Amino acid sequence: MADPDADSIPIERPPKEKIVKVKDIPISTVDSPSVVLELIYQLKIKDVMVTAVITGREDDTMRHIQAIMRENYITGVPIVDDAGILLGIVSLDDIVRALDAGYIDQLVHEHMTKRVIVLEDDMPLSFAISYLNKYRYGRFPVLNKSRQLVGILSSKDVIRTLLVEMNREVLRLEKVHQAEAGASKAYSEMEFTTTRYDFELAGRASTEIKKALKQRDIDPKIIRRVAIASYELEINQVVHSLGGTISCSIRSDRVIIVAADTGPGIEDVNLALQEGWSTANEWIRSLGFGAGMGLANTKRVSDEFQINSKPGEGTTVRSVVFLSSPNEGASL
Repeated sequence: MADPDADSIPIERPPKEKIVKVKDIPISTVDSPSVVLELIYQLKIKDVMVTAVITGREDDTMRHIQAIMRENYITGVPIVDDAGILLGIVSLDDIVRALDAGYIDQLVHEHMTKRVIVLEDDMPLSFAISYLNKYRYGRFPVLNKSRQLVGILSSKDVIRTLLVEMNREVLRLEKVHQAEAGASKAYSEMEFTTTRYDFELAGRASTEIKKALKQRDIDPKIIRRVAIASYELEINQVVHSLGGTISCSIRSDRVIIVAADTGPGIEDVNLALQEGWSTANEWIRSLGFGAGMGLANTKRVSDEFQINSKPGEGTTVRSVVFLSSPNEGASL
């Protein structure tokens, strides 16, 4: 807009200076959120400006420009020639002076501000914010490289655009978060330790694994099979081993349970896989364990089953249950 105190403001471009934090647009290059800073340097003035510009001609009267302002609820009218070249601007202050001095019916070219501060459409938005904050004008004319008037930019235009763009960025980040959450949901690792004869914590691993699978809306029949395999392997370690670990890998197409203990190992693996065969002592049997069904049940509910054991070196059992092809013969 024109300077109300002088008619000698040159047509100039904003310098490359830091944005000053003021009331109108409280944005600073020092402490604004990074998402805002990225936007004000990525967006161009042409992305923000209003292109439907109400203009006047230099042979209009000041009274005619006053009427244009009143009818359109604006406080400044750019003056252009037939080619759209900006010649000057008439502000509300110019109209007030014309009324006070009695020349309201004279032609615009005699009284308009001819040297106007302008912006160019391909400048970063940061330049516009700098000038809006520095001069406190309501709006600035925007020119293209040919010096034609192509838009008007106000503080409202800047704030509105930033709000829209920040909302888009929030939506984008939400989608990224959802995708990451989906990825973590589709793949996760869990590991639990077991201690010999610690029946108080026995079953903790299978409970947590079952809970994780339920959160992923997996078929209840598959969850039951995984729970059986993890429970039987966990109890086997508590009853027969010196302690070990139960690990669970939940993947997009399968669940992998690996039980690894530190001994004493199994002398005859084939015999240990037979139903009812057990090395449990009478005390273990009196507690309700050691029926000799642990490995047999685990193998029955698994789509893939492997066991490796050496006397004195421990045992490792790997049970795999596919998520897309339930083992129909695995019911117990």
